[in-house]
Amino acid sequence: MTFQTSFTAPHFKAAQVGQQILDNGGTASEAMVAAAAMVAVQYPHMNSIGGDGFWLICREGENPIAIDACGRSAASLDVDKYRAMGSELPESGGEASITMAGTISGWQKALEVNSEGMSLSELLAPAIQAAREGVEVTQSLVNASEKTYQRLKHLTDFSNLYLNHQQVLAKGDVIYNPALASTLERLCEAGLEDFYRGELASQMAQELQHLGSPLTLEDFHSHYAKVSQPLNVETSKGQLYNLGAPTQGLASLLILAIYDQLSPQASNEVEHIHLLVEATKQAFIIRDQMITDEEYLTRPLQGFLSQAVIDRCTCNISLSKAMPWPHDAKPGDTIWMGATDQYGTMVSFIQSIYWEFGSGVVLPSSGVLWNVRGKSFSLDPSHHNVLAPNKKPFHTLNPAYAELNDGTRMVYGTMGGEGQPQTQACLFSRHIYQNLSLSSSIAMPRWLLGRTWGDSTNNLRLEQELYDTYAQRLMELGHQVTAVDNLNELMGHAGAITLDKQGKAIAASDPRSDGRSYVGEQQ
Repeated sequence: MTFQTSFTAPHFKAAQVGQQILDNGGTASEAMVAAAAMVAVQYPHMNSIGGDGFWLICREGENPIAIDACGRSAASLDVDKYRAMGSELPESGGEASITMAGTISGWQKALEVNSEGMSLSELLAPAIQAAREGVEVTQSLVNASEKTYQRLKHLTDFSNLYLNHQQVLAKGDVIYNPALASTLERLCEAGLEDFYRGELASQMAQELQHLGSPLTLEDFHSHYAKVSQPLNVETSKGQLYNLGAPTQGLASLLILAIYDQLSPQASNEVEHIHLLVEATKQAFIIRDQMITDEEYLTRPLQGFLSQAVIDRCTCNISLSKAMPWPHDAKPGDTIWMGATDQYGTMVSFIQSIYWEFGSGVVLPSSGVLWNVRGKSFSLDPSHHNVLAPNKKPFHTLNPAYAELNDGTRMVYGTMGGEGQPQTQACLFSRHIYQNLSLSSSIAMPRWLLGRTWGDSTNNLRLEQELYDTYAQRLMELGHQVTAVDNLNELMGHAGAITLDKQGKAIAASDPRSDGRSYVGEQQ
């Protein structure tokens, strides 16, 4: 049997490129690499080849495999130097660029695992053309430009590339990055390995050090993506999968596993929201106590998905009263994309630089925008995510996959930092438990619990339509509720693809993004 191909992405041009590769016979991983390159050009505020990536590659009838393309902190990093700077790690510039960029190693590993032999030139050509000929600024990019202006305007190379004559971007402006086009061309010629162990690596290491980064050429040389088994949990609806440490995939699985126990109690939408929010609190308590670099874990994360732990969390939840919630949320800006190919392989993929535009460091020779993922480290010596040399930072990134009892398979995910597990749970529960369409499950008003970067409250935010309908009843349950605009980017850019056992695909993207989804014809 051949399967219907499909692709979804938060930018329409990335979705187009991914679907074109699928239409030309490419695998889901080949399509994803092409789209990943394109979305790095089109959505530089959300991701870059100077960031990190995580993959779930899910062949029909086989256990899914996870790819961790997360960069470590510099091996020669001087922790005392950073403590002397103050109580917070730097948020911009070379001194904030302390972790290796892993995403290209993830592309390389995914193509080793799942490729039909398409050349890098074919996969990267659309992104190369877009970087050289220019990309049109969307409202999402305008919003990020306004938000980051004060933080990043002092960085010359950033200002030259991502500001308009030292002013914030306006919708319809055009951004050109010929240096990034040349970098992608170099990768086509020399191979993706060149990013870590070739001329590109030498050039980038030299420029990073010139800008004050602790990263060295040895950090490039020692970086490799890692293939592993994902975390999984059995629910009444089927088997769910997500990434392990250093991501918050455990939290995403725990929320849905807890809700699965409580779902019979959700007789209306207020109870649905309340129970998911309370499940989120239980999952985040465990996440914030445990998740760090896998080499620093005190116990295996799979153990937290045992029935005993799920039952304990479930017992801590009241249908009639919200648990108090003072909690510092993790910010994050990211892209999630999904694909399914003619062979029935599905890919759930995420690529990020953490905050909008990362550290703001643009390497002048390569046009690569560097991440600021090191901000998720702590300077507190007693914290499990304390800053240390050669250590992976905590990641909000977590692409999801499900194998349902009726034979349907599903990839889904979102950007949004702290909101990622919450948005995953929202769209999954609406589609699977409430039987809403995939597109409605994503488009309908959402919520977000917790404080985000630049905000001082820990409220439960509701998009305006939800607030108008349910705020009073949620406040009676004890939730501290506030409203945000409908279709707010704060709620993430979600997407999903389902593939049934007859090979028919359904895909959806988020109206909060500039995205699109495609479904090819079944052969």
